[in-house]
Amino acid sequence: MTWLAETVMLSHGWRRFLILVAAGAVAASSIAPFFFLPALFVTLPIWVWALDGAERRLGWRRLVGPAFTIGFAFGLGYFTVALHWLGAAFLQEGGLFLLLMPVAIVALAAVLALFWGLGSALAHIFWSHGALRILTFATFLALSEYARGHLFTGFPFDLLGYALTANDQMLQLASVIGSYGLTFMVALIAATPALIWPADQRGLVRRLVPFFLAVAVIAGQVGWGNWRLQSTVLTPRTDMKVRMVQPMILAHADWASANPDDIVTTLITLSQSKLTLSDPGLDGITQLVWPESVFPFFLNNYPDAIARIARMLPDKTLLLTGAPREALDEDGLPIADNPGYNSILAINTKGEVVASYDKSHLVPFGEYLPFQDFFRLFGINQFVPGTNGWAPGDGKRLMSPPGSPPFLALVCYEAVFPGDIGDPKQAQYILNVTNDAWFDGSIGPAQHAHHAAMRAVETGLPMLRAANSGMTLAVDPLGRITAQLAAGEQGVLDVTPDEPVPGGTIFNRVGDLPLWVAVGLGLLLAYISSRRPKHVA
Repeated sequence: MTWLAETVMLSHGWRRFLILVAAGAVAASSIAPFFFLPALFVTLPIWVWALDGAERRLGWRRLVGPAFTIGFAFGLGYFTVALHWLGAAFLQEGGLFLLLMPVAIVALAAVLALFWGLGSALAHIFWSHGALRILTFATFLALSEYARGHLFTGFPFDLLGYALTANDQMLQLASVIGSYGLTFMVALIAATPALIWPADQRGLVRRLVPFFLAVAVIAGQVGWGNWRLQSTVLTPRTDMKVRMVQPMILAHADWASANPDDIVTTLITLSQSKLTLSDPGLDGITQLVWPESVFPFFLNNYPDAIARIARMLPDKTLLLTGAPREALDEDGLPIADNPGYNSILAINTKGEVVASYDKSHLVPFGEYLPFQDFFRLFGINQFVPGTNGWAPGDGKRLMSPPGSPPFLALVCYEAVFPGDIGDPKQAQYILNVTNDAWFDGSIGPAQHAHHAAMRAVETGLPMLRAANSGMTLAVDPLGRITAQLAAGEQGVLDVTPDEPVPGGTIFNRVGDLPLWVAVGLGLLLAYISSRRPKHVA
């Protein structure tokens, strides 16, 4: 390992760039669905050693110099591997999209890697050669991940902190410090091998102490998580019995050829299915949930479909369904410059839409096309079919349909935003409807489902997640999957959710305050250590 440390420290130019890209690619195995945490204990020290040997620039060039390139290269490898599954959507489109697939994946990875490059450059400004440099490193990496999740609408997919959420026990710490807090924590502890090598005049035991402390922290995380799982008493609700449908509606991608009658027939048949001889079907179901993208048309244009749905619903059963919602003016006419919304509709037994939520976090290039005039010169449109992408909603995610407990409504990837899903104190559960059929056969649906389950742990609310082709699942307020349908399985899932965690979670009450305390302390110590005379730790 001393050889590796010295090789990285002395490398430069393209050789160093390729070493960091390879390290970042390996680091991507630490997150869902693989959770190979040791990968970070090997690769993050490589990043630290590279900064140890990085040349220093003067003035503003320090932000775009070697330290920036080091972080950018690591991020390029990490995000290319972690998000490679996005290429599956290009395979469905075919044609020009196939040629664009590798370019688009690497381009997205490069954009996201800019955040890590900037964090790396800022860390190097305050760099020292003592043990505190890994705290400096963790501080600025956590800040860059927070920025990635918030700036320019945010894209917090595959946060580094998810490496510390491999099992139910490890998940529990998110209820205290959240996903960004876990990111700071994993960056700090996984960088500790950088303090062991290269070997110097310090004794081996002294060099190993930080690493063993890191191992102890992980053991403490698991132990505390196990205690929380054992000591938290959850109470099943007595006022809810939910049926979620996973219909495998493959016409979601083709509005032109979709057959509304066939689609509604499939949904109704599945919804009324009986799992056993004694199964009453929809009788006794309080909420029936259909996923996102099951209607490749505007329901208001098909009154017969709405009438069939109303006849299907028993008394006191509410349909919660993903559906496009057409923007209408006061006279009921379509608004010309509004393409409509990707929504969740609550439909009662009279066929009335009694509540709705419009998705506000739209997927760039998926649900809207940035710089659309430019891209359409080359025949490039957004992936999601419809008139012209979707318009963003107002972000008010709390839905309170009559006769139903209030819940936080999330459409598709809105569930990957930590701390930005609405006010959990006003809700009884989280409803996430999604369509991951674009990425069938890849690791994408499993990644997406894990990110969504994190919101249940952070908020202490149960989550109901209905997916078109998988993964449909129920998550209890502690983040445990209590029931699920396999990817690619057509069927229904009947569940009774729990009450929220009594008293809520610490994260509900303080949000990302633990992160900011850690970052503030890190910035202070980074400044102090950078002002000291340089010496070998």
